[in-house]
Amino acid sequence: MFRTIAHELLRYLQAAPFPHLTTLKVSALSVVTGLEARLVLAGSEPSWLAWGWAALSGLFAWGVVLCQADALSRYREFKRLCGLLSRYGFRPRVFRLVASSRCQRDAALLAARQAGCRDQARRVFRDLGYRWYHILPDAIVANPLYFFHPRFLRSTFVPGKRP
Repeated sequence: MFRTIAHELLRYLQAAPFPHLTTLKVSALSVVTGLEARLVLAGSEPSWLAWGWAALSGLFAWGVVLCQADALSRYREFKRLCGLLSRYGFRPRVFRLVASSRCQRDAALLAARQAGCRDQARRVFRDLGYRWYHILPDAIVANPLYFFHPRFLRSTFVPGKRP
């Protein structure tokens, strides 16, 4: 039982390496700014700077939640892709649908590796023009304000079938 839990945890970490690394970095920033706010607030008279540090720490804590929500979505997408690959085998159009961001490509490549078709999936992404340094989602590169669009948020945090 412990072995299966450890195996699932490892797959969870492998399905979304960038959100997990970002979680570590943003967690460190949250802790540092929280400690700085505490030091300034413990001083003789609290100032607006202390409340700014405290607000910044809260903002970073919210970033941790968003990163983990994204990581959980990538893991769910990984599980969904594993099911599709085991049921239908390799289909390039499945990989074209998840090619728009690095996090989705990582989850898809992990699913393809488990299904034994990782080289084919890599070839699909390479033919689409994606390289290792294409990290940001295509929609965000085209329009940075698209991050706040409901369609982007739904596709990021609720993967799966569309109505």
